[in-house]
Formats: sequence, C-alpha cells, structure tokens
Amino acid sequence: MTDPTDVPVSVAPMMEWTDRHCRFFLRQISRRVLLYTEMVTTGAILHGDRDRLLAYDPAEHPVALQLGGSEPVALAECARIAEAMGYDEINLNLGCPSKRVRSGRFGAGLMAEPELVADCIQAMRRSVKVPVTVKTRTGLDEAPEWPMLSSIAARIFEAGADRLIVHARKAWLDGLSPKQNREVPPLRYDLVYRLKETMPAREIALNGGVATLDEAVRHLDRVDSVMLGRAAYRNPYVLAEVDRRFFGESSLIPSRVEVVERILPYVEREIASGTPLKAMTRHLIGLFQAVPGARAWRRHLSEQAHRPDAGVEIVSEALDSIAGERPLAAAE
Repeated sequence: MTDPTDVPVSVAPMMEWTDRHCRFFLRQISRRVLLYTEMVTTGAILHGDRDRLLAYDPAEHPVALQLGGSEPVALAECARIAEAMGYDEINLNLGCPSKRVRSGRFGAGLMAEPELVADCIQAMRRSVKVPVTVKTRTGLDEAPEWPMLSSIAARIFEAGADRLIVHARKAWLDGLSPKQNREVPPLRYDLVYRLKETMPAREIALNGGVATLDEAVRHLDRVDSVMLGRAAYRNPYVLAEVDRRFFGESSLIPSRVEVVERILPYVEREIASGTPLKAMTRHLIGLFQAVPGARAWRRHLSEQAHRPDAGVEIVSEALDSIAGERPLAAAE
C-alpha cells in the first residue's frame, strides 16, 4: 500500500463529488494517487449511519477521510473509528467557507481559533497511528494573509500534524458563496512557496487552480506535494499519467475504454445492491473529454442513466459511441 505521507499528487476532498463511487472510478485510472473523501462531520459519524457514511471499497487505498468538527474529544473518537475501518489518513477541514459549516463551528472559520485547532490535532494525534493532516486556506476575511497563514501553520505542526495542505486562496466568510470562494479570491501560490521556504522540514502541499500535470511538476519544485481538485473531476483522465510521471511506474497506461471496462463489474454489483445507476455515471461524464464521440457519451449517460430500470447496459451502450482507443506504450 502506498504511504500516504509520501504521495506527490492527490485528489482533493470535494463535497458532493468525491463520494465512494467517484473514488472507485478514479482508482481505475491511477493506482497510486491519494484519494480523499468528501468532508464528513463528527456529528454525522457519532450519531448517524457511520457504516454508510464511511463505506469504501478496498480498491480505493490509499484513501484519506476528511473530518469536519471542532470538538477535540469528538474528533479523536471519529479518528479512532476511521483508523479501525482502515483509512490511511485523517484530515481536518479548515478551509470550507459555507454557511452550514460556519454555523457548526468548523471549516475555514477555525483559522481564527488556532489554539482550538491545536487542541483538535493533539487529540487526534494521540488517538491514532495513521497520519493526521490539515487542509486550510491562506487567510480569512480582512486579515492579512501571511501573518495568519504562518502563525496557524506553526501551531498546526507544533500540535503534531504530519502535513499541511494549503488551498492557495483566502476564504471570505461574508460576501462570497462557496462557489465564488473557489474562484474569486486570487491565487497566492507565492504564500505557499514562502511557507515551505520558512518550514523546509515540514510537509507542505499546494491546492487550488492546478489544471494539468505539467503545472503540478512546476509546483513540486517549490512544495512537497500537489492536490488536484476540479480539474481531476471534470477531466478525470488527467490522472492517467500520474503513476508513470510521479511514481516511476512502467506499466501500460489504461485507455479510457479500458477504464470503463474495469468499472462495469462494480457498477453491476452496486445496482444489484440497490444503488441507482445515475449515482455512479454522474462521475463518468468527463472521462472522454476532447475525444471523438464524447458528446454522444455524455448525452447517452445523461438521458438514460436516470431511468428507474437503468442497468449496466446503459454504460455499455454509451461506450459504443466512442471511437476505439489504444493503450499508451509502456515507458522505456
């Protein structure tokens, strides 16, 4: 199993996107990229259907659970539960700026409470052996970014965190929606680079606006790892060369058609257990981006997968509209 503390490329936790079906699909493209769950709150785990919320397929490893919460005892208990279920990393969310997150006293608002954050990390660190990491923003609202980022980073690492992932944009709790918070605040890669320069022995990851693997390579000259977000969801085949370029793998890169063929048994199994087809195919829409037949692929899945009786044959039919691909040659 890949050591999650030594993964140069990961796929970000994205609400309503990186569910277990999405992660299983992405794993058919890259064996080595680190995958993150959607954020799951401590309350949901402790008082809800944790087996459903934390379910994942063993094929997803390495997989990290992102937690939302601000109570050290609750976070420690959820971290223990996740470790017992086999998760490879526990991540604390300090970056989400939604109103729901703010009302629950977790997410980006915690950047203003560094001592509470430190207590949370210490509690989790004492409870588990797997890596404990944090994902945050460069700053919050009107506060100057560098003083806040450098200060909270220092407390995070002093408390025992193994890695800090920085979404290179400030979070605005008032005036911007979550979607705008992902796009409007300017990217400040320079602050993430500066943080790594001032903390050379610490694991610093960069997130935000990284669209290609070439961009990831450039960032890796300045930081330890790079996290891909929307680019990996909208064009998932961007991950196809991750294993070769970042892990030295020499095996064949799967074609898009092969990726679909790999996931068909999973789709069939999930349908048999009651999962609607559309819950899975929504993640496949972007697989054939810029490939002849992509529009027909998207249209067929979008129009047919929502039917109550939709089965795995819908995916096979959509695949028929794609021009044949060939696997890329193995690296010399």
